[in-house]
Amino acid sequence: MTDFVRLDPSDNVVTAIRALPAAHVIENTVTTGLVPSGHKIATAAIAPGAPILKYGQIIGYASAQIAPGDHVHTQNCAFAATDVEYEFGTDLRPVAPATGDTFLGYRRENGSVGTRNYVAIVTSVNCSATAARRIADAFGPEELAAYPNVDGVVAFVHGTGCGMASDGDGFEALQRVMWGYAKHPNHAAVLMVGLGCEMNQIDWLLEAWDLKQGPTFQTMNIQNVAGLRRTIEMGVEKVRAMLPIANQAVRTPCPASALKVALQCGGSDAWSGVTANPALGHACDLLVAQGGTGVLAETPEIYGAEHLLTRRAATREVGDRLIGLIDWWKDYTERNHGSMDNNPSPGNKKGGLTTILEKSLGAAAKGGTSPLTGVYKYAEQVRAAGFTFMDSPGYDPASVTGQIAGGCQLVCFTTGRGSAFGSKPAPTIKVATNATLYGRMTEDMDVNAGEILEGRTTVEQKGREIYELFLRVASGEVSKSEAQGLGDYEFVPWQIGAVM
Repeated sequence: MTDFVRLDPSDNVVTAIRALPAAHVIENTVTTGLVPSGHKIATAAIAPGAPILKYGQIIGYASAQIAPGDHVHTQNCAFAATDVEYEFGTDLRPVAPATGDTFLGYRRENGSVGTRNYVAIVTSVNCSATAARRIADAFGPEELAAYPNVDGVVAFVHGTGCGMASDGDGFEALQRVMWGYAKHPNHAAVLMVGLGCEMNQIDWLLEAWDLKQGPTFQTMNIQNVAGLRRTIEMGVEKVRAMLPIANQAVRTPCPASALKVALQCGGSDAWSGVTANPALGHACDLLVAQGGTGVLAETPEIYGAEHLLTRRAATREVGDRLIGLIDWWKDYTERNHGSMDNNPSPGNKKGGLTTILEKSLGAAAKGGTSPLTGVYKYAEQVRAAGFTFMDSPGYDPASVTGQIAGGCQLVCFTTGRGSAFGSKPAPTIKVATNATLYGRMTEDMDVNAGEILEGRTTVEQKGREIYELFLRVASGEVSKSEAQGLGDYEFVPWQIGAVM
């Protein structure tokens, strides 16, 4: 192991692999002070206003004179919007041939394939949250033991659904989330519970999306049933009737092409873009080669790297849709008196990430190298196979909620600072960017990508490990987050627009 990594020959900074003291020699440069692990060191003089380069791309501009050996971070590296010329389809790489990989999944009547087999209780409004929780809580381990093919009864409750406009981005996004969870392939049966007078009417959803009630899909409103207690009692009765039907589902061999995997990162550090994210990107390429789908999201966290994705756009239309999302977010943050550089978080910065440009260049690596085949609204159904993108905020629970609503049956989540995230009905696989984190949070982390930094494996080998874990977890292997029961409180639909 060396003391640093240089990610591109054109870079004027390198990244310290371990904490380096002052007067430490790297290449032909001597550090001028202490540099924490994961932080940047200048290897050339950088004049005020000159670009700072990492990954061969601009991550910021010098806000003061930077000498060779200086620690480069928030004290001398400033964010400024980059002005790039977009190219479309200029970096289209061939996809490897499929090898016929399979997993054991649940085949649904509509042709979709599940990786889990839940009975879901979906709420239309916060006012029905308590009813949904109490219905789900009525089913303990003893009763569920009689239904070994059912993974559980889970309530999806949220804090919105009323006090909102009856049309527009916010209402449409919430309706897409509800439909996506109602029809998710990881659900064997669904009960929708509302209050009755809310803006987000269940009946409107049924009509708009042509949802039909039957033995495994039912709805109820507290006001119509005549109160909370009776709603809970009736809900328990309905779920109890659904369980024997759900238990009839069995796992059978299914092609890897049926998998949609949500690509996520949270609690990122400087190693995210060096180890875990590129490894997940390679796993995504392996999945795409089988005809499967990877879904990247978190639009604010590709800002500054979107020009690399438009080069991979399969069509000009796909590339233009991605740029349209970036333009929307610029306007959205401006009218709310924010900045795209409000992201990264304090934890990201402590881990060595200085600007959103630097964070985005690393985050985009989760998408691998395959062509970009589709760009989707938040919670929109992802219909294109291959590498795709979904609009969402960078806030992990809201972002993952949209990806799951879009049809993802698995989530893969990279982290450098640490994360206790998990999700239902799609299980989360977590990848640590560094060995220190993996050792500290072994019960939470499924994969140690820090082995790449230690020289014990390659990005491609770790990517293959992650891909093979996709297939095993899709077949029923329990991920670390599942083993700890995570996922009951991470359902967070993105609330867009005014609360009235």
